[in-house]
Amino acid sequence: MENRYSIVISPPEAIIDLVKTMKNELSQEIGWFHSKNSLAHITINEFMAHESEIENIKKQLASICETLAPIQVHLNTFNHYPNGAFFIAPDEVSKIELKAIMKHVNQYFRVKTLFKNSEPHLSIARKLSSEYISKSYKLFSKPINLNFDCVGVTLRQFNPNVKQFEIITHFDFKNKPKPTFEQGTLF
Repeated sequence: MENRYSIVISPPEAIIDLVKTMKNELSQEIGWFHSKNSLAHITINEFMAHESEIENIKKQLASICETLAPIQVHLNTFNHYPNGAFFIAPDEVSKIELKAIMKHVNQYFRVKTLFKNSEPHLSIARKLSSEYISKSYKLFSKPINLNFDCVGVTLRQFNPNVKQFEIITHFDFKNKPKPTFEQGTLF
């Protein structure tokens, strides 16, 4: 059977809980919205795969993460996209480093993806009207300052019964340099 999967960067529980609280506050203000029940994450990509392929995909992700090094992520701005996504954005340094990780994963991931994300952000809500975007900015008018160590990526599987992605496993960054081929000299 084919399932939908995603590769994401998962922040620590404290940030997941904070974003969950923010989503609850927003739902009290505007009602239900897309991604209300989704756990905080930064999407790298989404793909379809058969259950029989997952063990090989896990090996592939472990290999991809071998050369990546942990980074410090700083999220400090509320922002939105024209499509109605309201989110917490990383600072410029974190954005550059997160984009490098996302590009590396997408470059070496050998499964056809449905969606590749190139703009790192931590979603609070999706598909909001302009009125609800304005209400979101008013509700979250205080400055935000979140920090965490990004030490790996997470593989998630979509559960159609609860209509949410659920975590399957994490892959730690190992910060091991790629082996290079060195040609020896004959003389």
